[in-house]
Amino acid sequence: MGYEEEYQAFLNAHSQARTGERLRRLQEGHSQAEMLFLKQVWWPSFQNFRYLHPEYEVDDFKDGKRYLDFAYIRPAIRICFEVDGYGPHLKNISRWQFSDSLERQNQLVIDGWTVIRFSYDQVKEKPRLCQQIVQQVIGRWLGDELDQTSLSFLEKEVLRLAIRKGEAISPIEIEKYLKLSDKTVKKVLSQLVEQKMLIPASGAMRVRTYRLGDQVKHLI
Repeated sequence: MGYEEEYQAFLNAHSQARTGERLRRLQEGHSQAEMLFLKQVWWPSFQNFRYLHPEYEVDDFKDGKRYLDFAYIRPAIRICFEVDGYGPHLKNISRWQFSDSLERQNQLVIDGWTVIRFSYDQVKEKPRLCQQIVQQVIGRWLGDELDQTSLSFLEKEVLRLAIRKGEAISPIEIEKYLKLSDKTVKKVLSQLVEQKMLIPASGAMRVRTYRLGDQVKHLI
């Protein structure tokens, strides 16, 4: 399925699993900024919405409830993604509201969350930059998934490097980072391309750069 079909299935699944305030927040809080984030940042990065929860409810440090724009949750991984809009009302935000926002973020970090925040303008005007940041932060936690594959040590390290970078990677970068010979890097890259873990990103007769293939995206 394409983006529109997957997006509707994603939203319907979460709507059907919720009632009361949690459902209301999903219906009213999932606005243009959040939809743009999914379409321009998340989907191009991973081609799926696995482990992602919109308008996710968490306990507030004042014994209430708060809602995160998106929560990415897997065993031992909790990442909060927030898309901050900009409008006239933000110019009038009180000092108390500003302090409350900072306190909220600090509490999430104390509770073990990684918090990543984007502005609406970043998502709209610089989606590729946002994609790289999202891929990098999730890539930090991908070690366990790669360790469960039959890949060699060098293959895993090349993929981790590509994930952290968040964009196409060149053989020269791999040689310098892993201190490997040109011959060894070519062999590892050839094996990863054969397994569809990497695919050529530029170059015709001679590939200059490589990017992540669908087989890796399925692990994320």
